[in-house]
Amino acid sequence: MIANKKLVLGITGGIAAYKAAELVRLLIKSNVDVQVVMTEAACQFITPITMQALSGKPVFIGMWDTKVGNGMPHIELSREADAILIAPASADFLAKLTHGRADDLLSTLCLARDCPLLVAPAMNKQMWENPATQRNITQLTADGVTILGPDSGEQACGEVGLGRMLEAEDLLDGLISHFTPKSLTGKRILITAGATLEMIDPVRAITNLSSGKMGYALAKIAVDMGATVTLISGATAISPLSNVTNISATSADAMYQSVMKNVAAQHIFISVAAVADYTPVDSLTQKIKKTDYSADKPFSLNLKKTKDILADVASLPNAPFCVGFAAESENVIEYASQKRIAKKLPLIVANEAISALGNNDNQVTLIDDNGTHNFPRAHKTEVARLILRHIATLL
Repeated sequence: MIANKKLVLGITGGIAAYKAAELVRLLIKSNVDVQVVMTEAACQFITPITMQALSGKPVFIGMWDTKVGNGMPHIELSREADAILIAPASADFLAKLTHGRADDLLSTLCLARDCPLLVAPAMNKQMWENPATQRNITQLTADGVTILGPDSGEQACGEVGLGRMLEAEDLLDGLISHFTPKSLTGKRILITAGATLEMIDPVRAITNLSSGKMGYALAKIAVDMGATVTLISGATAISPLSNVTNISATSADAMYQSVMKNVAAQHIFISVAAVADYTPVDSLTQKIKKTDYSADKPFSLNLKKTKDILADVASLPNAPFCVGFAAESENVIEYASQKRIAKKLPLIVANEAISALGNNDNQVTLIDDNGTHNFPRAHKTEVARLILRHIATLL
């Protein structure tokens, strides 16, 4: 979504300017054409030479810079840009933007732009919480400026609170979200992710190798595409996502109950979680002792089937658009096709279990009424984007 975009990166004065160097590195790695513009104050925190070396382009600072042939960099620099990002955006610069001041190259460039403007605030927590700053943020938002952050945490002054500029990776995510077509706007999506834990005793459980990465990637990209997302997560080491409704459900039964409680209001249900097919008939309240069993007295476990969440949702009278996942170890397409037909699903995502579970990338085949659609192996974030684009076309 961001490759080959042209971005003007504005840097204002603040200690967070050091993060701009990492941001440029990530942007260049993502094949973004970056033109850096700095205020004079920014040059006190990071040098133009550093930003030039990272971006591969001369850095603009002054209003009268002659590197632009017609002598009007405040006009020319934005005309081919897909967006302008100010990171860090100081409290002073936010005030300039709010009131339309144009007393240096960067503020004049923003006023004369004909492309979207994004800002990443960075300041002390009292400065951020000051009513004047909050009024400015409200006005900028009303003017169509996208606000990225700020974050909360320890600040350079030693205080802790809101005002930290987002990390470079988060700013890159913000840009990707900005450029992602909002083809799922107005859609409510329920997604399950991760593994379930079926407790044998207080410390042992039946589970699987699902990491939750695929489900979380789908939730994140769905938000980028404009959807309202509810994520029901089983066991995973991934932190809860922002901008989604996060629900924890670690057992198959807990996930079933959570899905059924939330599914009625949804337009789309994507069943990604690796839900256990069986659970112990009885979960013991005390830890099983190894000494209680021997070769002559083996341990045995009675299991019962769990409820089929996807099948039950798909059979509801007003069922949402249901998408299943089939992780198979053999005959992947055949078994996935059989599962789709048996559960009456409009779409199923087939993948090879061993190479998918727990990994950062995946290779999937989408199967719908029109046949099979093969996608190359890619990072799960990109796979999620491809899946959701396909869902949008089917809707």
